Amino acid sequence: MSGTQNNLLLPEVGTEVYVQSFKHNGSLHRTWCKAFVLEADQDRYIAVTNKAWVIEGDGRKWFTREPAVCFYWTRKWYNVIAMLRKSGIYYYCNLASPSLYDGEAIKNIDYDLDIKLYPDLSYQILDENEYNMHAKEMHYPESIMRIVERSVTLLIDEMDAGTDPFNQECIEEYYRKYQAMNLSV
Repeated sequence: MSGTQNNLLLPEVGTEVYVQSFKHNGSLHRTWCKAFVLEADQDRYIAVTNKAWVIEGDGRKWFTREPAVCFYWTRKWYNVIAMLRKSGIYYYCNLASPSLYDGEAIKNIDYDLDIKLYPDLSYQILDENEYNMHAKEMHYPESIMRIVERSVTLLIDEMDAGTDPFNQECIEEYYRKYQAMNLSV
C-alpha cells in the first residue's frame, strides 16, 4: 500500500515501481520496468535503476548497463538520472513536466530537450531539433515552452554550482543507501 502526504499518493520506500515517460500528445515515450524507491515525499521521488528493462514507445527493448540514481521532482520541470560508470558519474537530465505517482508508476511528460553532464563537468544540450519539431507538430503551448527553456538555464546553474544532486558525494550516498536497503529486502 502506498503512503499519502497532503493528498499526494507516494510510492512506498523499499519497493519497486515502473517509471513512464509520455510525449505531449499522450503517446508513451519510454518505460523503465524496475526502479527501487529510496525516498518519496511531496517534493520528490528518488529511485535507483539497476539492470532494468527499458521499453521504448516503438516497442524496442534494452537493458540498462549501469546502476543509476534517479531524481523525479513533483514541482520542477526536469528529472535527473545519475549513471554510475567506471569512468565517473554521468548525468542525463530530461526536460519534462513535474513527475507524479499514480499508484502504478512515476509518470511525466518528456519535452525532448536533454542535458548531459560529464564527469569533467562539461555539458551538452541535446535534441534541440527534436524539441523544435515536436513543439510545432504537437502544438506545445507558449507557456510550457517558456517553462522548459527557463528550466534549461536553472539546470545549468545548478550543475555549475554543484548543488545536489550534481556532486559525487550526493550520488554515492544514495547508492550506498540503495545497496544497504537492497540487501535487507
